[in-house]
Amino acid sequence: MSLLPVDEALARLLSGAKPTGTEQVGIAVADLRVLAEPMAATRTQPPWATSAMDGYAVRASDVESDTSLRVIGSAAAGARFDGTLNAGEAVRIFTGAPLPDGADTIVIQENVARDGDTIRVPATEAGRFVRPRGMDFSEGDALLDAGRVLTPARVALAAAMGHATVPVRRKPRFAILSTGDELVLPGENVGPDQIVASNNFGVAAMLRMAGAEATDLGVAPDDRKIIAAKLAQAVEAGADAVVTTGGASVGDHDHMQDVLADLGVEMGFWKIAMRPGKPLMFGRRGEQSFIGLPGNPVSAIVCARLFLVPLARALLGVQQAEEPDHAVLGREMPENDHRQDYVRARLAIENGLHVAHPFSRQDSSMLATLGRTDVLVVRPPHAPKADAGEPCRYVSLLPSID
Repeated sequence: MSLLPVDEALARLLSGAKPTGTEQVGIAVADLRVLAEPMAATRTQPPWATSAMDGYAVRASDVESDTSLRVIGSAAAGARFDGTLNAGEAVRIFTGAPLPDGADTIVIQENVARDGDTIRVPATEAGRFVRPRGMDFSEGDALLDAGRVLTPARVALAAAMGHATVPVRRKPRFAILSTGDELVLPGENVGPDQIVASNNFGVAAMLRMAGAEATDLGVAPDDRKIIAAKLAQAVEAGADAVVTTGGASVGDHDHMQDVLADLGVEMGFWKIAMRPGKPLMFGRRGEQSFIGLPGNPVSAIVCARLFLVPLARALLGVQQAEEPDHAVLGREMPENDHRQDYVRARLAIENGLHVAHPFSRQDSSMLATLGRTDVLVVRPPHAPKADAGEPCRYVSLLPSID
């Protein structure tokens, strides 16, 4: 089987992804959820003309030149002045308070000299420091689109719009199974030929950062029956996507393709023209996706970032696609072969430029290097040699929230 280009592999993986269902959540726990429906304001903000500063509410016609006015009361946020302002009068007012009837201008307190109930004010521009009714938004304004992540600012906006609950996409359910006789869980005794499992934890963390739920199915030995039973458990539980790590190559102990075939999974691709992560499998059974990640730790995390995060975003109905960012190279890069390369690098700002500094060693087993990685520099197939200072594209190792 020939190696599939990365873009084509991603397009196949996303082609059948349908957004999850809708559920209502309280505004207090809506952060970083994805809106399932557009939202409109249920009220006008501000609901009345308000003062933007502490000072005195006056009539513009009274302050066309320096003058003296009589203070007849005060207004604060939540405690308006109930009377009407007439010619020659002023009301002491505080930020956020409704303007009294008859007032249309604010003179800030720093510009006022007060003696008892009399103030001396300078000439002031009409409408100064007044926030008109509806300056922010009006009832019925459509302000939040479906498919947008509820960032802190959007949560605050939804609350100000008058919504106690919001319609969001159900979090996609991913089930993760690590496979390999050599694996033990952190804290367990490590045999002479064993290593500590890490892929399941890193992949789960990546998925949660992308807005999904991640269920860890644990570690299965290289036993076809045990792997099949674990995956069947995830299928029956209704996982939107089942993710495995390890067992995707062609060795005598790699059973994943056979197990998936027994489950009725129709394979979409196997082997990608990328580095790290060539042995990546994808298939579908009905609306459930099955993704077999490589067993090498760096390969698993990189593939999770490049394939599982976009799948999670598609299942959430996120509208905006992630696009690679741009920087300049911090060192020379050799010419590339037929595989698209994702080079681990540190990102810095130098002389006002974003500079990507690729690490000298890129082995797909080196988690210590990945732990220092900020970005993955994208080197297309057959890219020519590039010198330090030349432009490059990169993908952040951490998924974007929007």
